[in-house]
Amino acid sequence: MPQPAISLATTPAATTCLAVILGESESVSAGFAGLTPAAAEEVKTTLSALGFKGARGKTQLLSRPAGVEAVALAVTGGGDLAKLDNTGMETIAASLYHAVKNAGFEGLSFDLTGYAPELVARALLAFHLASYRFDKYFGQAKLDKAPTLASITIVCDDIQAAEAAYQPLSALRDGILFARDLVSEPANVLYPQSYADRVKALESTGLKVEVLGEAEMEKLGMHSLLGVGLGSRKESKLVIMQWQGAGKKAQPVAFVGKGVTFDTGGISIKPAEGMEDMKWDMGGSAAVAGTMIALASRQAKVNAVGIIGLVENMPDGNAQRPGDVVKAMSGTTIEVINTDAEGRLVLADALWYCQNRFKPQFMIDLATLTGAMIIALGMDYAGVFSNNDELAERIGEASKAAGENTWRMPLPPQYEKQIDSKIADIRNIGGRPAGSITAALFLQRFVNNVPWAHMDIAPVAWTNEQRIPTVPEGATGFGVRTLTQLVERFYEQ
Repeated sequence: MPQPAISLATTPAATTCLAVILGESESVSAGFAGLTPAAAEEVKTTLSALGFKGARGKTQLLSRPAGVEAVALAVTGGGDLAKLDNTGMETIAASLYHAVKNAGFEGLSFDLTGYAPELVARALLAFHLASYRFDKYFGQAKLDKAPTLASITIVCDDIQAAEAAYQPLSALRDGILFARDLVSEPANVLYPQSYADRVKALESTGLKVEVLGEAEMEKLGMHSLLGVGLGSRKESKLVIMQWQGAGKKAQPVAFVGKGVTFDTGGISIKPAEGMEDMKWDMGGSAAVAGTMIALASRQAKVNAVGIIGLVENMPDGNAQRPGDVVKAMSGTTIEVINTDAEGRLVLADALWYCQNRFKPQFMIDLATLTGAMIIALGMDYAGVFSNNDELAERIGEASKAAGENTWRMPLPPQYEKQIDSKIADIRNIGGRPAGSITAALFLQRFVNNVPWAHMDIAPVAWTNEQRIPTVPEGATGFGVRTLTQLVERFYEQ
């Protein structure tokens, strides 16, 4: 079964479950959801007996009270409605969806009469994000076990105003869902060429897309990136996306993503347990592609560049070996101590190419770079490293507004000695101490003093449990919201 059809209306459908918001300070009274005085008192008594106090994110299902023209009533908590903001409405709507998706109802009518169009639009976004399912490989037996909820209607006062408020959010939705789809795909379906083809198809949104193959990267001297893919039969690619939403001479903003479509670790092979998860080692590149979709789809007034390095890290007789030395596009020589520290090798050339060709205002790279980031921050935060305080502060503000958790990490220069090499300019790992920091210090060698930030999204690109109502289990699309918020707040003309 596909995701539910989601629409706007001015009246609820009688054949659906009717959902209404009850704030913490509100009391059920006659007229609430169309209740008669007697029914209102009955609902009030029932909610009290069940301990329902209107806490945000909590929903109570009730059989149809007298006077309600619906198959059932869902009372969902709104918390302190005087402080209700966009994030709060997303939490309410997404939590409501999860509460009723398997309750047996085919339809849901969510009554937001009296709420501002912007909040109605946020509820619409939340339903789309919360109901995301990657089920394209399910057989009929599994599809038959899908949530029963087939349609969601948001009841509002002014459909046209709500649609206008939703227009930029629909672009954000498209970017997030595209990123989730990419991360969810298995590696036999999504590999560098097929990935590049999907991005090339985005030219229909107004993006300009270039794809460089191995021969072109060889001419550019991208041996750091190319070395990672030596053991794979799949040709490595560099994909460049451009959005021209400002004047031709306006300096662009730039996003760079690690796109390791599968990471075995190469010759430094990973343990077998959990290796299937390494299909999502391209989560950073997916966030970049999703961000570029969102900017183009809403016609953002900014010039933006998205660059993703696409490789497959496999072991074979031609694979890169521990101890090999490669020369990056910058001319820096790198001793490859561990072939499983491959993402930074990809980003080294992608970052240098980006700053060298486009001269951006800033560069932000996103990568599922280190397991050490999970040890440092757990599963709820991405680490942010930056050579520029203003950029780091803006990312923090944007991530907070977007509802995506980030935490700035240090870049102490005294740790750089850990990535010194005895036979080359630099080595690709610095040992176990401060593993995420030394990885970021490695990347900093390739930004040439351009304002830069590195987001290590290893903890948050994939989730094995629903931790946020708008983010179901699986691929999260983390980063798209933060980057689009960053551009909108600080960099659009």
